[in-house]
Parts: sequence; structure tokens; C-alpha cells
Amino acid sequence: MLAVIGFTTIQRVLAFGSAISTQGPLTTTTGYMSTSDRTNLLILGYGGGSHDGANLTDSIVVVSMIPSSQHTSLVSVPRDLWVRNPPNSNAYTKINEVYQTASNNSQNRVAGGDAMATKVSLVTGMNVKNWMLIDFNGFKSFIDSIGGVDVYVPDSFNACYPKNDDANKDASWIKVQFNKGTQHMDGATAIEYARAREPVEVCGMGTSINQAELTDFGRSARQQLIIKAALGKIRNITTWPSLINAMNALQKTIYTNMSFADLGLFSQKMDLNDPKTAHIGLSTSNVMDISTASDGESIVIPKGENWPLISEYIQSKLYN
Repeated sequence: MLAVIGFTTIQRVLAFGSAISTQGPLTTTTGYMSTSDRTNLLILGYGGGSHDGANLTDSIVVVSMIPSSQHTSLVSVPRDLWVRNPPNSNAYTKINEVYQTASNNSQNRVAGGDAMATKVSLVTGMNVKNWMLIDFNGFKSFIDSIGGVDVYVPDSFNACYPKNDDANKDASWIKVQFNKGTQHMDGATAIEYARAREPVEVCGMGTSINQAELTDFGRSARQQLIIKAALGKIRNITTWPSLINAMNALQKTIYTNMSFADLGLFSQKMDLNDPKTAHIGLSTSNVMDISTASDGESIVIPKGENWPLISEYIQSKLYN
């Protein structure tokens, strides 16, 4: 009986590895996993579903790690960064539209992931080849499947949040508030914390507390915290039933160009509990400026439109 259970479990793990990746589950290119060469994984979070904006990557975070030392850095790229899109054109959009354009609204996820990796490499000066897509709809179930996450909220704030991601189904709002300190979050709460962006005045639900948290830069910092908490929690799963539950939720949530084997090695090598882990955010306090596009929308650009400033700043802050 134990042999049957073990064989069934192995089959389930291999099927999961095949479903979430462009690579075979046991394919590996792990020669770099014992070197001092920096390895980067681009994590892209998008809303999912079929409503307008479902394929905009609102979370753009590079997990950068040196395998030999396990030194890890998290680098957030503002979703409102103004970039050429498509490449070799005269058109510009926010960087969060690059995946949507290249993937044809997730019809070709590989093309979308590759396009974002290329664009982020160009902007940051980092060599980004590996990517992972996270559908926020499924991410809620994943967080619930691992029993929620503990997140330290550095600053209190409140916000309006859509009652339904699809305004055509329900255009009403709810008010969310997060108080400074450690909070245990279920899936829905974690997504609200990561994505909240509208002041409470928008929905007529009171007076804002700390609107700075609702900027593109504030959201980027919060998304780092949720990603760090989730990666740390799944890394510490120790029982097969818990692992199977997590895999069932993740199979509908993530897609990556890393094999299951390499993804496992990467997650074991990175050390997010190291107090020296670098949390790097691009903001107006360092190298970014707020500007206005020709159509009037608010965008983010480097100070003085000096693009090398971004890569220089990131290189100066990486945990080496």
C-alpha cells in the first residue's frame, strides 16, 4: 500500500511539474547553482479572468540570487514605467502592458514572459532569462492552501478596493484597512494588501490614512512583502498532504520557463530570512520621477530621462 501511495504521489508531482512549465519536470540546467554567478527570476503577477486589464502585470519583481552564498535581493519595477512597446516601434506604453501585448492577452504566455524578461533586462541592466507568471485569482487559493501568510505591515493605511475585479459584474467598492504590525492574512486579504491603490475618498468611505502607500512605489514594496512571505511559507512545507494541497492550488496559478527541478533548487538556494536581504524599490526617493504622457495619464520615468541611472542604482544596492 505504501508503495502504491508513493508511486501515485510521484506521478502527481511529475504531472504538476509538466503543467506549470515550458520544460520537462526533470529537465535541469543546474550547473550555475553552485557558482557565484547571479541568477535572476522575474515574477509577474496579473489579475487573470476575462475583464478589461486582466492581463496587465501589476506586480513586476525580480528575485536575484547568488547560489554560492545564497545572498538574495528583491527588485521591484514600477508598473507605470513608460517604455517602448512593441519593441522597434515608435509606440510607448506603461511596462505593465508589455506582457499583454506580446502574449496577445495570454494566448501565448511564453511570448509574453520572454518579452517581459527582455524588457526588464533592458531597463534594469540585469540578465533576466527566467520568468514566472502568477494569476492573482489563483494566488488567493494558493495562499489559503498553505494556511495563510504572516506579513509585517510597516505602515498603517486604508484604501478602497473593488468588490469584484470585473466591474461589469459588480462596480461597488469595499473599504480595507491595514494597521502597522504583524498580521496573519488569508488569500483574499493578501491580494487586497498587495494590490490596493484607490484612496477611500474615491468610494466615499471616509478620509485617507497614508496615501503614499497607494502609489505605484508603495504597491511595489507591499508586493515584495507578500511574495517573500509566500515563498518562505511554501519552502517550509514538510508533509506530503500539505505539498499536494499547495500543488493543486498552484497548478492553476503559475506558469514558468524554469523546470520544476530547477525551480525547486532555486527556492532552496535563496535565503529570504537573511536580515541583509536587499529590498530594492525604484521610486521618487531615488532615481524615478512622476511625469505625464501625451494622453494625460500619469507615468514613471527616470530622473532627467537618464535611463542608466536605474541600472546603476540597482547595482549599488544588490546584496553581493
